[in-house]
Amino acid sequence: MHIDTPPAQFWENRYTDSDGLWSGNANASLVYAVSGSTPGTALDLGCGEGADTIWLADRGWIATGIDISPTAVRRATDAARAAGVPDDRIRFVTADLSSWHEDGSYDLVAASFLHSPVEFPRSDVLRNAAGLVARNGHLVIVSHAAFPPWADADAREGHGDHRFLSPQEEIEALDLDNDLWEVQVADTRERDALGPDGTQAVLEDTVVVLRRL
Repeated sequence: MHIDTPPAQFWENRYTDSDGLWSGNANASLVYAVSGSTPGTALDLGCGEGADTIWLADRGWIATGIDISPTAVRRATDAARAAGVPDDRIRFVTADLSSWHEDGSYDLVAASFLHSPVEFPRSDVLRNAAGLVARNGHLVIVSHAAFPPWADADAREGHGDHRFLSPQEEIEALDLDNDLWEVQVADTRERDALGPDGTQAVLEDTVVVLRRL
């Protein structure tokens, strides 16, 4: 199945078709990757309804979340206010990451499950995002290592011939200067999850953490 809906429309439809697309909990693999880091400025790519961005702000980061869906950004903003996060510690931006650019730098740039069944230049987006990482800052990529067990044939077909990258393949796709970047984590990690019907499962994530020298 080929999905030719424009990305902005596709993701806006995904969010408006549901009262809440995600759990509202921070991604466990991101928490694992970031815990222990000294808070600074953070950028959350494809922030969705804002759980990871809010988690970062709650722990002292000055956090920015970006998503292509206005509905997702509105929900994220509402969730941050409901959680009592001060406005000067968090902000959300509606933007298409494939064309979004910004001057400046961040101590942390994070991308969690930045996968898409519609056309999306993922490696280019992540490579551009790496350019926003400050010296001694970190780029954190968390991605699916495989389809979840509850993904049916239609869901898999909707992703075409997609193959999830291994940690080393994620790093190779970035094609960053080895003299400027240090690999701190390149691994897979298991986490507990609940399927749409409430069935418990163990999922495997790819986790990559790079430090800019």
